[in-house]
Amino acid sequence: MRKIGVLLTKNYKLLSIAAILEVFETVNKFHADEQQEIPFKINLLGVDNAIEKEAFGYPIKSIHDSETVDLILIPAFTSPNMPETLKENSIYIPYLLKQFQKGASIGTVCTGAFLLGASGLLNGKIATTHVDACSTFALAFPEVKLKADKTVTQDGRLYTSGGATSSFHLLLHIIHEFCGNRMAVKTAKLFAIDMDRDKQSYFSTFQPSKNHKDELVASAQQKIESNYHDTATIEELIKDIPSSRRNIVRRFKQITGITPIEYLQQTRIEAAKKLLERTTHQMNEVIFQSGYSDPKAFRKMFKKNVGMTPSQYRDKFQVR
Repeated sequence: MRKIGVLLTKNYKLLSIAAILEVFETVNKFHADEQQEIPFKINLLGVDNAIEKEAFGYPIKSIHDSETVDLILIPAFTSPNMPETLKENSIYIPYLLKQFQKGASIGTVCTGAFLLGASGLLNGKIATTHVDACSTFALAFPEVKLKADKTVTQDGRLYTSGGATSSFHLLLHIIHEFCGNRMAVKTAKLFAIDMDRDKQSYFSTFQPSKNHKDELVASAQQKIESNYHDTATIEELIKDIPSSRRNIVRRFKQITGITPIEYLQQTRIEAAKKLLERTTHQMNEVIFQSGYSDPKAFRKMFKKNVGMTPSQYRDKFQVR
């Protein structure tokens, strides 16, 4: 029997905890119904000064107990202020390091990857997180090999998953590894999970950071966002900004995590996605209104960023 420890961090997302408990309890029930030993012992883990001593029908055990677990799962966070959230949950980092050193595996749901990233254990490892949090994650943890398009990653004993329902794919991955394919398929059928979804890039929304005080970068962002539909080069769009191109690029990437050219491309792709979702425009009109003049270049860039063709995206997400 494997011991599962679920961290009850500050600002945890309820959906994360509920999904973890529901899936592992279901797998235990499947085994019990087949008169087999249940594979998982589930523990909720908190800190000594926690007010609540029980949650979701489980007693909350202290992370300061000496018991070793086989797998620790870190839920997603609700707070948008990630630096403050990590500070509030820093007490868990020594526990993660100690348990990993003892042989425990660690998995993260969605933005829970930020806490694992803060531990340093992900340095040099592959990982993913919520697709809209990837740029922030990449800036915070540049030594991590971020795979923004992936639904689930595994690098040795470290597992991460993308946003929201990607947690179910992580749990299926773990069940497949610990209990075999038959049990993973049985669980997937019960929860109606498409087991073959391995990408999350088409769920992304380009939400560039504007919470900064760099007026030069803010000016470049405003010019790009106001004029992206013009088939102009990035040099033409930012030519009136009183600074050298090299300085603009350096400061722009430092603040936003991407270059001005990448910012322009992502702005255009986001505009194209909205047109595909909300209008019935012909594809050539979508391409033109998004700032492209070459249909081949547009389709190539769209697929690279979104993970599917423009037509496939429209079929999947168009509001009817």
